[in-house]
Amino acid sequence: MCQLLGMNCAEKTDFCFSFSGFRMRGGQSDKHSDGWGIGIYEGRGLRTFVDTLPAAESPIAEMIGHYPIKTLNMIAHIRYATQGSKDDLANVHPFQVRS
Repeated sequence: MCQLLGMNCAEKTDFCFSFSGFRMRGGQSDKHSDGWGIGIYEGRGLRTFVDTLPAAESPIAEMIGHYPIKTLNMIAHIRYATQGSKDDLANVHPFQVRS
């Protein structure tokens, strides 16, 4: 089963502290080492980052943990694969589906 970290705030806030602790659960302090992703709303835009590396080892996750993006809403996901390839970005959330 995967794990999620979500944040919904009344005022724009950075999530560096919360995300830095959460990403360690992605392969260091927990078994969720099969990729990770994060979605950050910035106004009406959406910034997403995904990686198949464990969040605890990912240079992208490390950068995000130190970069104070201020937002009202974000969601992060660390993956423990039960189905699908561990090396496929299509299996890492958040992902976008276009109709």
